[in-house]
Amino acid sequence: FSFLEYEDGDLSSWINRERFQGYLNVDGFTLYELGDTGKLLAIAVIDDKNSSVEHTRLKSIIQEVARDYQDHFHRNFQFGHMDGNDYINSLLMDDLTIPTIVVLNTSNQQYFLPDRHIENAEDMVQFINNILDGTAEAQGGDGLLQRIKRIVYDAKSTVVSVFKSSPLLGCFLFGLPLGVISIMCYGICTADTDGGLDEHQTAKKENGDRELTDEGSEEDQEEEKNGKYVEFSDGELKQKDIKEKKKD
Repeated sequence: FSFLEYEDGDLSSWINRERFQGYLNVDGFTLYELGDTGKLLAIAVIDDKNSSVEHTRLKSIIQEVARDYQDHFHRNFQFGHMDGNDYINSLLMDDLTIPTIVVLNTSNQQYFLPDRHIENAEDMVQFINNILDGTAEAQGGDGLLQRIKRIVYDAKSTVVSVFKSSPLLGCFLFGLPLGVISIMCYGICTADTDGGLDEHQTAKKENGDRELTDEGSEEDQEEEKNGKYVEFSDGELKQKDIKEKKKD
C-alpha cells in the first residue's frame, strides 16, 4: 500500500495498521495483535477439517472480498478465517454455529452478525457497508452489564471445564466448600434460635422476680401501717389513763 500523509496520518500508525497481509489465518494470538491496528476484523468461522460446500464457500467469499475490494476496505477492515468456534465463543460469550461470518471490533469488544444468509461476495460487501454506515446492529461491548456477564460467563466456563476434565475433582473442589458453608449457616441459625429462647426465658424470670419484689414491698408497707396503728392506739390509751388519774 502507498502512504498518503493527508489520509493516513502518522507514518508509524500507518505501518502498524498495514503490517498484516490482507487475508489471514486467525488464531488467538493473531487476534490479540490485530487489536492494535484499530481495524474491524471480518472472519469466516469454519472447520478446516470439514470439506463441505458451506465451509469452503464462506471462506472463498471472505478471500474474494479481501482481494477484489482491497482498495475500498483495507483502511477499516482486516479479513481472514478462524478454525473452530471455541475461542470466538469465549470472546463473544455466545455460541456461534459454524460455519458463520462475524465482524469483530477489538477496540470495544463489539461484534456484528449478518442479518441474512451470505450467499456471495456482493452480500458480504453489503453487510460491510451496513456496518460502516451504522445500520447494522452491534452486539456485545465493554459496558458494565457486559463486564458482569463476562464474570458470570468465566465462572460458568471454569466450573464446566473442571467437571468435564475430572468429575471427582470437581465434586471435591465445589462440594467441600458448599458443605462447610451449609454447616456454618445451620450453626448460625441454630445459635440465633437458642439465643432468642434464652433471652425470652431470662426476661420471663426477671418479670417474675420483679412481681415477687413488688408483692414483698406491699406486704412490708402493710406491716408498717399496722405497726404505726398499734403504736398510735397504745399512745391514745396511755394518754387516756393519765387523764383519768388527774380527774381522780
